[in-house]
Amino acid sequence: MTTKKVELEVDFIGGLGPLSPEEEKALSEYFKSQKKSSKQNSTPKRSLSHKRSNSTV
Repeated sequence: MTTKKVELEVDFIGGLGPLSPEEEKALSEYFKSQKKSSKQNSTPKRSLSHKRSNSTV
């Protein structure tokens, strides 16, 4: 069975019109703060420090 994708014809999501410059700036500041806080809370990624060898001793 295949699923059918319904494509919506939406110009603006969540409002009646485009954002004002003040709203754009507020959103920009919010996302910057979220990005900064997520970087502080993230743990560093670990990588394998050695490779396995295929020796048959």
